[in-house]
Amino acid sequence: MYSWIWRHLPGNGWVRALISLVLATAVVYVLFQYVFPWAEPLLPFNDVTVDSQ
Repeated sequence: MYSWIWRHLPGNGWVRALISLVLATAVVYVLFQYVFPWAEPLLPFNDVTVDSQ
């Protein structure tokens, strides 16, 4: 998959590396700003059942 993406990016190696860095940063930004806040109420992280003895 990564080689397919690398082959389809324009430019030489340095330009491809810069474009890859920008794309990875954009993906992380979208995940943190939109996907994770949307999915957080759906995940059971706060549903902890501990019996007190």
